[in-house]
Amino acid sequence: MRQLVSIILFFLAGATFATVAAAKSHPASGLSDTRQIATEELKQHFGKGKVTVVISQEAAVEPEGFIVKKSGDGWLLVASTPNGALYGAYDMIRRDNMSDLPSLYHDAPNASLRLLNHWDNLDGTIERGYAGKSIWKWDGKLTEADKELYRKYARINASVGINGTVLNNVNASPQILSESKLKRVAEIADILRPYGQKVYLSVNFASPMALDSLASADPLLPEVQQWWQKKADEIYALIPDFGGFLVKANSEGQPGPMDFGRTHADGANMLARALAPYNGIVMWRAFVYSPTDDDRAKQAYLEFQPLDGKFLDNVIVQIKNGPIDFQPREPHSPLFGAMPSTSQMAELQITQEYLGHSNHLAFLAPMWSEFFDCVPHVGLKGVAGVANVGDCENLTGHPLAMANWYAFGRMAWDPDLTPQQIAEEWLKSGFLSPDTSDSVVDALVEMMTESREAVVDYMMPLGLHHIFAFGHHYGPQPWCDVPGAREDWLPRYYHRADAKGLGFDRTATGSDAVSQYSEPFRSIYADLDQCPEELLLWFHHVPWDYKMKSGLTLWEELCAHYQKGVEKVKQFQTAWASAKPYVDPAVFDDVALRLDTQKKDAEWWRDACLSYFGEFSGIPLPSGYPAPKYPLSRYKSITLPITNYECPSPALLDSVR
Repeated sequence: MRQLVSIILFFLAGATFATVAAAKSHPASGLSDTRQIATEELKQHFGKGKVTVVISQEAAVEPEGFIVKKSGDGWLLVASTPNGALYGAYDMIRRDNMSDLPSLYHDAPNASLRLLNHWDNLDGTIERGYAGKSIWKWDGKLTEADKELYRKYARINASVGINGTVLNNVNASPQILSESKLKRVAEIADILRPYGQKVYLSVNFASPMALDSLASADPLLPEVQQWWQKKADEIYALIPDFGGFLVKANSEGQPGPMDFGRTHADGANMLARALAPYNGIVMWRAFVYSPTDDDRAKQAYLEFQPLDGKFLDNVIVQIKNGPIDFQPREPHSPLFGAMPSTSQMAELQITQEYLGHSNHLAFLAPMWSEFFDCVPHVGLKGVAGVANVGDCENLTGHPLAMANWYAFGRMAWDPDLTPQQIAEEWLKSGFLSPDTSDSVVDALVEMMTESREAVVDYMMPLGLHHIFAFGHHYGPQPWCDVPGAREDWLPRYYHRADAKGLGFDRTATGSDAVSQYSEPFRSIYADLDQCPEELLLWFHHVPWDYKMKSGLTLWEELCAHYQKGVEKVKQFQTAWASAKPYVDPAVFDDVALRLDTQKKDAEWWRDACLSYFGEFSGIPLPSGYPAPKYPLSRYKSITLPITNYECPSPALLDSVR
């Protein structure tokens, strides 16, 4: 199983699966070693003296960009910075392994910030983490094994163009800013730095109160401002290239400036002033919602859009891709583009909080491609991805979930890459043996690129959302009713099923969330006949007998999607079986077991949801569809004794569903 870790390093060793497994990282201690790492990676792949690396500030290339040129029997790699040379080295190796290394080309990242956001806690747990415990060690001395893991992690990031890491959970403990923890952050930064990685921290807005007993965290009070300035001085004395702060404020119980009668801009700007002397940035999350409005999907826009132009230049508003919360399918957040005088960055989720955790295959490049089709990426300052990394043997839980880490990096660098291109690139660059037939490669590319749509079909098709189990978010619970819970925490708030139909009316006759969108999206989403069917129930409450484009009624179409999702997973099992001769046996068995779990889960979702929604429609299942395995009461009784920090085991799932 140790070989699984090497799959992500596939194109770095540049030869067979076995040599990749034996690949070593290159220990380094400072920025001056970045060029050495680039040179060593190129020498290992192409041979000594085959690639000449030229780093010159006079080079006509972007700071992280590069130019590659064939030169006689060798190659010339030109960059204006060591980081540009490093990214260029990995790009040359990747292209050569794909037999696609042009004699002359130039490349540079679309956005300057391409960051992983770790939701890791100081006690080692990971919120929404499904790959073990945190890789970051906060107590005791770092071992050589710890340091080697951090180098490997940094190398993986650099190899796909990721250039920074937020080390800790957005639900931040104030203790991350304590002296002992900051010294550990500095140790980690020293290890990551040679691979072009900056470190950032999530901070708790009330840290002055928690750490030094200040009476308030009001951002307009001089003593609070002085506390943060002193803390910034302390951080940069330890970490001169520290990136900055990520802040979750006034959301889900986290403290923020609104607790003191101030605005998000007041809070963000106070922190930004403290970091500005060091060129640090503040990434202020727009994930906010309150129980007072009639539609949670409107909250980010309502709170942030009026603040456009009021944030300082080193503040970036970080916005989730959709207006709710990383659902299997969402429309893009209307806040993108609605703040032309404010820097923005996108927040995507690599970990599969709502897509079957690390049990289900869900290649997320198609989701992110949909997002970038709607949101012009040229206007984004950066892209953040909530990491799926843990300390398990393969780092991501599901072996194929490593492809999502890879895809995030590649699409953060170039959002125009297609899901098919990324999937093929990942599969052929070391995951599969070199003698894999084209038909098997094609079958696995199809499996990966269709996997997210299959998850949508068997979980929440046609725009349904937020109908999973309370808390841990694994499995179906459209009926969920928790005493004392806020209404917008419960599935019925979102699906609004009744005898007439299904879906959330967000048109002018409902919550009018469509009015927050710019044209042409506003008109398209508001019109029942124009709205894309994959988002129909997101924006409309649709009658059960409404005729869909297929000629089926809504109820029949809903049933068809749930069944299609189940059948797709069965097809994935067939496709995966064809790969058995070409992948590591341990990897094959691991994925096969997870696909079996996914199939059973898909059937569980289908049967539970159709049984439940059928109670409202009063319409029987269409002819030929399988009857649910159990009565609805049995599905309603299913509970999983798991936390928000783990993935249920196959044995546990088999015992309850």
